[in-house]
Amino acid sequence: MGSLESKQQLMEKIRCGDMTKPTSGFAPGFTQANLVILKKELAFEFLLFCQRNPKSCPVLDVSEVGSPVARTFAPESDLRTDIPKYHIYKHGEFVEETTDISEHWESDMVAFLLGCSFTFEEALIANGIGIRHNEEGCNVPMYRANIETEPAGIFHGQMIVSMRPIPRDQVVRAVQVTSRFPDVHGAPVHIGDPAFIGISNMAKPDFGQAVSINDGEDPVFWACGVTPQSVAMASKPELMITHAPGHMFITDVKNETLGVF
Repeated sequence: MGSLESKQQLMEKIRCGDMTKPTSGFAPGFTQANLVILKKELAFEFLLFCQRNPKSCPVLDVSEVGSPVARTFAPESDLRTDIPKYHIYKHGEFVEETTDISEHWESDMVAFLLGCSFTFEEALIANGIGIRHNEEGCNVPMYRANIETEPAGIFHGQMIVSMRPIPRDQVVRAVQVTSRFPDVHGAPVHIGDPAFIGISNMAKPDFGQAVSINDGEDPVFWACGVTPQSVAMASKPELMITHAPGHMFITDVKNETLGVF
């Protein structure tokens, strides 16, 4: 789905609820983003939280109050319908998964687009590094780490990390490649023994699906934009709407524009 036309066709399917799969590998070349929607009264505190936690929550775009449009990254978008699946949290509790949040949208809401590691997967593939969750046809595995985020206002909680198995002789290259994309989580936060960051069972991710890790491979962990969902559970805002893990917003911006050379 490399062309703008096919990307538009994909977005039409998402908008009408006909595409509800995880978006890794879809619309190659286009930047993907995490979504967080909050009431205006908490928007500044969340923006401060993102500023203090740029690895987990790199801000790409922020909507005007009450506007469901990502004006900079997708000026013809509707963030109420343009994501395959949404999650709704109330007072820290996950209450609903849906493909359309129009009935939940209110005039005082602010939407945040945060960088997503699916964006740098294309660069990894171009460097000969496979993406296991794509190869196995599942969602990327995501785990709650024992890494505490830097709090801001009411917002606090543990970092969520995404994991990709990388052949040991390609780990350095994977670090080099992903470090060029600081706006979509950048370099890994941990390589190797998952117990070091508090992960006891790799076969049971907190979000997504487990993937195989072969002999000669190391698990490599990147900060993940699902962190705000962990933060919602810990901080218990009255309402937070997010993307469902792995089901991202596909912007109009090309991946190459986010790379740092």
